[in-house]
Formats: sequence, C-alpha cells, structure tokens
Amino acid sequence: MKLYDAAAVLRSKNSGPFEITVDVLFDDPDIYYKVKQRGLINKELVSRLYNIAEDHITHIVFFDQALGFKITFSRKVSSGTFLDRDVYGAQQHAPLMELELNL
Repeated sequence: MKLYDAAAVLRSKNSGPFEITVDVLFDDPDIYYKVKQRGLINKELVSRLYNIAEDHITHIVFFDQALGFKITFSRKVSSGTFLDRDVYGAQQHAPLMELELNL
C-alpha cells in the first residue's frame, strides 16, 4: 500500500519562509499506529526522499489524537526568492506520495 492510498490527508505548506512542513493524516487508526510503531517515517527516509542532509530535518512528530504526523525541514531557498519554484510550499509532499508502506 502506498502512503498516498493510506492517508486521508497528504499535504505540504510553508512553515515560515525558511521551512516546509508536510502533514499526513489517517482515518484508519490501525494504519496510523502501524506506521508509527514500525518506525517507517524517520530522518534517514526523509533525507533520502528529499535529497537533504538529516540535520536539515527539524521535526518528525506523531500526533496520536489526530492520527497523523508532521515533518518539518529547511527549505533549500527561502520562499519567494530567486530560484524558488514553490512559493507556498504546496507541492513538497510529492516525494512521500509513492512511499510503499508494506504494512
């Protein structure tokens, strides 16, 4: 099962001009807890998918009450500056979409 199929919400947005936040929310508690307990989402994976250094990942936080997790990482260029291709950060969830969960 791909993350895109398992998640009810998969989105990204700016977290200020220098960071991107990716939100993933599930409507099935069983899937959410399997993803969380198996450690499928971690800095090594995010680093590889986004081609960034692990130390640029500032947060990976799971929220049991919302059945979701949040990933925050530094942008390569600040929002709205020269070479910024996604001023709102709204296209940055794409690398996670095809992630195979193997639950």
